[in-house]
Amino acid sequence: MSNIEKLHKEWQSLQPLKRELQHRMDQQFMFDFNYNSNHLEGNTLTYGQTKMLLLFGRVEGDGLMRDFEEMKAHNVGLELMKREAQDKERLLSENFIRELNSIILAGDFYKTGRNGEYRYKIHTGVYKTRPNSVITLSGEEFDYASPEETPALMKDLVLWYQEEEVKQNLSVIELATLFHYRYIRIHPFEDGNGRIARLLVNYILVRHGYPMIVISAADRKNYLDVLNKCDETTGKIPSDGAFATIEQINPFVDYIFKIIEKKLMFAIQLANGKIKEIVETDEQNVGVNVGVNVGVSDYIIEHIKAKPNVTVSELSELLQKNTRTIERHLKNLREQGKISRVGSDKTGYWKISIIPHF
Repeated sequence: MSNIEKLHKEWQSLQPLKRELQHRMDQQFMFDFNYNSNHLEGNTLTYGQTKMLLLFGRVEGDGLMRDFEEMKAHNVGLELMKREAQDKERLLSENFIRELNSIILAGDFYKTGRNGEYRYKIHTGVYKTRPNSVITLSGEEFDYASPEETPALMKDLVLWYQEEEVKQNLSVIELATLFHYRYIRIHPFEDGNGRIARLLVNYILVRHGYPMIVISAADRKNYLDVLNKCDETTGKIPSDGAFATIEQINPFVDYIFKIIEKKLMFAIQLANGKIKEIVETDEQNVGVNVGVNVGVSDYIIEHIKAKPNVTVSELSELLQKNTRTIERHLKNLREQGKISRVGSDKTGYWKISIIPHF
């Protein structure tokens, strides 16, 4: 991992970033991470709706109220995770993981069974009381740890992490990846396990001075395929997966390694002023190829889709551009026939005439 180590050393030498740059980077990550991690689990909010909700607390357009609630709660969990990771005196604990689960799921709720014939209550922040499993692509049922096994396996997982962090036998990337895999094979909660796993990967990265990463919803198939390859190596017995070795999950290590390597490269370019932003969201077809910048006009259209009566000042705040820039892009979009204005400037709304293919 010499290249990663070199990049990490360079990234560390650039710390601390200027306050304005750090704010912009944190804000963009907030949008991209919350959007993608929730979309991997089926959240229906658009990227524009996500930004509007997280910036202004507004519910705009169509969408399930539960999706709005969980998106906002997930961001609270993200902020809690960052604070916890930055406190080097506090060790990772089961209590923190349970608290994180309770926060991101926004309280207890009811869920419909896989066959649609019954509803059951999800108790957040407590380990599962019923078995959970997933149906693989081949149609087989793949079981996670049983409710009876879960408390002991979670205790072992957290203790292993605490000890391994001190021993440093694994690199930070190996430690984060192996923790994710072992955690997922336990699947300790009745819901929210994937989101918790991705939060805890970033917990480990933040704790060791790495930039946080996004696993794009657009890359969902590759993400799940890589985990499935590791399952084939470790076997179907949940406890075997919960004690997997780093050698058994090489495909997943390679997958996360590439994401972190790209993120480090683009974060360094951003810090050195060579690029203006890092975008990590699938609605702009970026996927894991962080650093590809989408035009301001495309973002404007996305926000108009979410909120037709969005104002110039709101667009300015959302896109971190001055109002003159926003007005110029709006004018160009109107001249190109991509948008039109219905009604007056004060009480009217925007109408999309041509939806671009990003």
